[in-house]
This record gives sequence, structure tokens and C-alpha cells, in this order.
Amino acid sequence: MKVLVTGAAGFIGYHVARRLAESKRCEVLGIDNLNDYYSVELKRARLAELEPLENFRFMKADFGDATAFHGIFSHFRPDYVVHLGAQAGVRHSMENPAAYVHSNLVGFLNVLEACRQYPPKHLVFASSSSVYGAGAKVPFHEDDNTDQPISFYGATKKSNELMAHSYAHLYGVMTTGLRFFTVYGPWSRPDMAPTLFAKAICAGEPIRLFNHGKCRRDFTYVDDIVDGVVKVLLYPPTEPPTPPYRIFNLGHNRPVEVLLFVRMLEQMLGRPAQVELLPAQPGDMLETGASIERLHAAIGFTPRVALEDGLRHFVDWFKRYHGHA
Repeated sequence: MKVLVTGAAGFIGYHVARRLAESKRCEVLGIDNLNDYYSVELKRARLAELEPLENFRFMKADFGDATAFHGIFSHFRPDYVVHLGAQAGVRHSMENPAAYVHSNLVGFLNVLEACRQYPPKHLVFASSSSVYGAGAKVPFHEDDNTDQPISFYGATKKSNELMAHSYAHLYGVMTTGLRFFTVYGPWSRPDMAPTLFAKAICAGEPIRLFNHGKCRRDFTYVDDIVDGVVKVLLYPPTEPPTPPYRIFNLGHNRPVEVLLFVRMLEQMLGRPAQVELLPAQPGDMLETGASIERLHAAIGFTPRVALEDGLRHFVDWFKRYHGHA
């Protein structure tokens, strides 16, 4: 089967593309515009890991460019689409909202339009726990009110869910959105907490923890995320529901204080962390935690990787890639 993966040079996109290509059952086409929001060198290093795989091909392209993306889509005619490409980062969305409009709104519209014109068996797209926003109570349930995201990034992901619902209703596009919860693991982005913290610990630099380190996050290891994405992909919505549209949380369901996360990292790196405890920042959620009962009922999903094991895998990769003994 032919699978299109957007954001294939990204953190989660790389891992999903690899799993699908290694399955031997998929012809995977990955696209990515390789923008410079963070290290292009890291993105190219991920692609270098994928290039030897017989069932993987890559095209540099921006799905925000409707003409270019529709040309690729109409030529490849994917059976399945995994849309993981997006402008990421909660804090960056406060500084450069236009980038989020281009990728997360205009780009997602282009993906939906391509799926309308050349319908795949299933479109799976990345949403985020950031949609829950103000007033959310842990654990977050898919039916909770998500009308008050507290970051512009979260607002664009909420918009994606609404756009996808309308295309499922109007055109029958078989669609599932996955709300990811604090993904970590090897090849993670340099602007994500694990890499930021590990670099600071190794360099002897201070780590600034907002809300005095008491924010709690549902850290989810990337292999568990990939398991969920791939399993969901193979099981499109059935009738009912009408329209053929679903939303699932995809997390670990065991929130951990960020300060404890740092303490675990410093122990594994064998170096002390210099921690600065600061007040909460605007746009930050104090706690995230996923209710995953609905996903378990649908596909039997259960996270397998404990935080201790996942962090060891991350630290092993971090030392190799960044040259820390």
C-alpha cells in the first residue's frame, strides 16, 4: 500500500516513516520543506537514516504550496495519508503566528483538498494536547470542551480538527485526528524540553523551570506514539459514526512533574543540573494528562515504554549524536 507522510524529516514523522517503510508492506513517500525553524542538519541526519530503506522515497516540498502539493498527491495517489507536518512550538507561536497560519491552516487545507479530490482510504493527522487549554481537568477526555486554547499553536490545532470534521461531513473524507501528549525520545527536536535540559546539564548552564518546576506533563515515548499512529491508520472510521471522523488522545496517561523529569535526566547523564525555579508563563498549561480509554477500546492501544526506559534510550542517542561521553 502507498502511504504519504508529511513532515517526514521531523521528529515524529521520521519515526513513523521508518516504521512503515521497514514493515515491507508499504511504499512510503515522505515530504518535508526542511524549513529552518530548527537545525536543518538534524532533519537531514534523520533523512540519512531513512534513505537506505528500499520502500522509502523523499521529496522536498511545502504542503503550504497548493500547486506543488496537489501535483505530488495526484501523481502518487496514496492509499493512506499521515499528516504530521506542521509549524510546531507553543512559545514560538507567540512570536511568529504567521508561520502557523501558513503551515497549520493553509497547509492543512491543501491536504484536505487533495484528499477530497483523490480520496485515500484514511487520513490521519496530528492534533495536540494543547487544544484543551483553559479550564481543562486532568485526565483530558476527547469530549471535553476545547473552545479555549491558551496558545495560538493550540488554536491552530483546534482549527485543524474543525476543518477535518467539515471535510468528513461534506465530502466523506475518512479522517482521524490524534492529540499527542508531550512526545520524547531519540531524534527529538532541539527546542523540546528533553534536549534543552540535557544540553544545559552537559554544559553546566541553568535550566529555567516555570511554575517552579511543578508543571506536570504526560511524557509519551515516541515508539508508543508510532504504535498508536500505525494501528489507527489501518482502521479507518466505520459507519457509524457519521461523518467518518474521530478524535483520539494519544498519550501515556501518567503525568510527571517536570522537576522530577530533570532529576532523572541528571542522574542518567551523571552530571548535576543547575535549576532556576520561576513563576508560570502565559500560554503554558500547568498539567497535561491523557485519558486513553477511547483509543484502547478502538485499537487495543496501551503504552508500553516506562519513563525510565524511554529516557535511557533518549540519553543514549543524545550522547551519540551530540558527542557527549
